[in-house]
Amino acid sequence: MARDEQLKERWNQVVEKLSDQFADGDKLDLDAIIYLIGVQELGQLDRKFKKDHKLDLMHIAICRLLEPYGYYEFDYFDDDKWPHYKIKEQLPTLKAGEQSVLMKEAIVSYFMEAEYIK
Repeated sequence: MARDEQLKERWNQVVEKLSDQFADGDKLDLDAIIYLIGVQELGQLDRKFKKDHKLDLMHIAICRLLEPYGYYEFDYFDDDKWPHYKIKEQLPTLKAGEQSVLMKEAIVSYFMEAEYIK
């Protein structure tokens, strides 16, 4: 199976499974999935978040997702137990479609590592 087809198949598996679990089957988009990963990484699952915290959660997720690619490195937890990352390498300039593919690859890897999908 071609790499692109395999990514598409695995991405659809992630979307379907998360949508069923968190959105009553309504299809989650990329941003919603990144947000869910941020909440998971923070570990405060029962908490309601304000809009500015939602952006922070997405930032946490992006840092965590791109850490294996060498762009970020975990630094520390602050007093409120929020993780902080430092930039190791600047992200290359990517077109919107390329950014989307990179994030989908990273998300698929994240959920495969967690054994959420195969």
